[in-house]
Amino acid sequence: MALTREQMASRIAKEIQDGYYVNLGIGIPTLVANYIPKDMDVILQSENGMLGIGPFPTEDEIDPDLINAGKQTITEMPGSSYFSAADSFAMIRGGKVDLTILGAMEVDENGDIANWMIPGKMLKGMGGAMDLVAGAKHVIVVMQHVAKDGSSKILPKCALPLTGTGVVNLIVTELAVIEVTKAGLKLLEHAPGVSVEDIIKSTKAKLIIPDNVKEMIF
Repeated sequence: MALTREQMASRIAKEIQDGYYVNLGIGIPTLVANYIPKDMDVILQSENGMLGIGPFPTEDEIDPDLINAGKQTITEMPGSSYFSAADSFAMIRGGKVDLTILGAMEVDENGDIANWMIPGKMLKGMGGAMDLVAGAKHVIVVMQHVAKDGSSKILPKCALPLTGTGVVNLIVTELAVIEVTKAGLKLLEHAPGVSVEDIIKSTKAKLIIPDNVKEMIF
């Protein structure tokens, strides 16, 4: 059974530790805010200038002036603060962010990530991704394991223009959790109902397969 977007976000939330400053990228990463335990002290940071993002608002909580970097409406936690994008990126570039969670189009065996453009397609620019992968202490990528045409998005070497080299620590997909190690990509967990063989077939990069690959809990 391939995981839903919400299940992937729930699984990633288990990687967040008490006291972390965390930046959530656009797409599935923003859903992680809904799964952080309430008894955990975690501060979410947004590139557009906010510390203390809360879960997505209910219909009666929506404030159109309160948005994240992906222009989604959000809530604020007690003690939230607001500042300029310049200050926000000073935090990121200064190594103050413990963890960033980003989407990607490709990741490879070296931990390289490509997540900002496809040649020939219209684009708005890299945004803050380059700063985030360079400045954050840990980088988790969440993405679909394969593209719409069935081709693997986890490769021996990225083919698309890179966002950063050797920066990814963990990959979470609808099929698996994969750790980036110095020896290569290590399969840690498989989704319920998904076999190790299924994951190997869906992964163009070579995987290190431990004797005991756990079933993913989300």
